[in-house]
Amino acid sequence: MNKHKRIVSSALAAAFGLAAIIGLSGTASPAKIRVAIVQPMSHKSLDQIRDTIVAGLKASGRNFEIVTQDAHGDSSSLATIFQNVKNKGVDIVVPIATPSAQSAKSVFGGTKTPIIFAAVSDPVAAGLTGEDSKNITGVSNSIPSAKIVQLVSDFQPKYKKIGFLYTSSETNSVSTIKAAKAYCDKNGIAYAEASIAAVTDLQAAVNSLLSKGVDALYTGNDNSIASAMPTYTDAAYSKGVPIYCGADSMVADGGLATIGIDYVQLGKQVAALVLKVVDGSAPSSLPYETLSGYAKLVNLQAADKLKLTLSEAVLKNYKVLVEKNGTSHFGK
Repeated sequence: MNKHKRIVSSALAAAFGLAAIIGLSGTASPAKIRVAIVQPMSHKSLDQIRDTIVAGLKASGRNFEIVTQDAHGDSSSLATIFQNVKNKGVDIVVPIATPSAQSAKSVFGGTKTPIIFAAVSDPVAAGLTGEDSKNITGVSNSIPSAKIVQLVSDFQPKYKKIGFLYTSSETNSVSTIKAAKAYCDKNGIAYAEASIAAVTDLQAAVNSLLSKGVDALYTGNDNSIASAMPTYTDAAYSKGVPIYCGADSMVADGGLATIGIDYVQLGKQVAALVLKVVDGSAPSSLPYETLSGYAKLVNLQAADKLKLTLSEAVLKNYKVLVEKNGTSHFGK
């Protein structure tokens, strides 16, 4: 084979390899599509997203090689995880939650490796949009602030003051509470707020809010607090104050109710975006998405603990998560 033919053969081989990766090859054995899914910690919400994405990719019939990792609550190690992933070679990166997405950008920003984030409440504030983010898209888990207040009103129409609790280092949680406070300011709704730097601060923060006379507590899609729901509910429910949440998993772990994130739906949307990229779409041509629907759930075991009587008129609008006295209620 002469030099010219070798060059042509190498070019064809490279082109064929790319075609196999993006799913355009008609061969029986396409190249593996290497996907790394990274989350900041393991808890029900994030695990549910991860598992749904993995299931969606596997169900596509494509030749995926999927690696999943988490930082075990140590956000400072995320950049190292992504650098290791990059060194080993990967075709697509799927960071779950804002800290992971920001770390993914710090390592893969400006490269040709697609970053498809999951569960970032405010992609703009997180720096995941714009000219330096052309290889990034994903699915946001933002919650309209009006829905947060509607949630509290549905169950406590005579409430007087909401307590907002969030983790100060989580951009996703901060942005949700910021929007909720702005809505309250505009509509004359009283509130108090408290933030934590670590889960060890949680009980003291709850007690601080309770001392300020709040009769309802709200926490959005906050990973740290979601990982410590028993501590949260024990502190609040001992004083008879309901906890409203931004995620279905937080209700499953003891919160009273949510109009919030359906993490299975979010995972399905992320998997669909990954497949679009595999089929040849550039992330820059795929604007980030918001959820196509929200979960409306109520936990009747929590209502029992709070001695809160819920009318059928309220329950008919929510999917009841837990049985009460052996009777199941089904919402819309």
